[in-house]
Amino acid sequence: MLIGRYFHNIDAKGRVSMPAKFRDDLGGRFVLSCGRGQCLQVYSVEEWTKFETELLALKGREANILKQFFFSNSTECEIDAQGRVLLPADYRNYAGVKREVAFIGMSDHVEIWDKSAWDAQTAKPEFTPQGIEELMENLGL
Repeated sequence: MLIGRYFHNIDAKGRVSMPAKFRDDLGGRFVLSCGRGQCLQVYSVEEWTKFETELLALKGREANILKQFFFSNSTECEIDAQGRVLLPADYRNYAGVKREVAFIGMSDHVEIWDKSAWDAQTAKPEFTPQGIEELMENLGL
């Protein structure tokens, strides 16, 4: 299960240690994609296949834009012997990733945020106890 949050630093070559808890669930190979908002997304091959199937089923101009975006901004990755993954420079630029990153478990995938962007995200009113309570009520949870 891909849950929790972990913080790691990127080295000079753009490599970052994948949290051990996530490594087990993602397997040795996975898909890295530019994500929604200001983050990268990491999918196990199995979860990527599900997402890909949903994308391919969409029709129309907007669907084509999403397909072009996700398929052109995704790549297969492997974890090296030291448990690290290379975040390509163009992907780091997309997400504004500098030195410290936040790995955020989203159950079926992982988001990778620049730590300062994640801190800004969680400083929003929606992330307060009252904000979470309101969201849960609005969604019927």
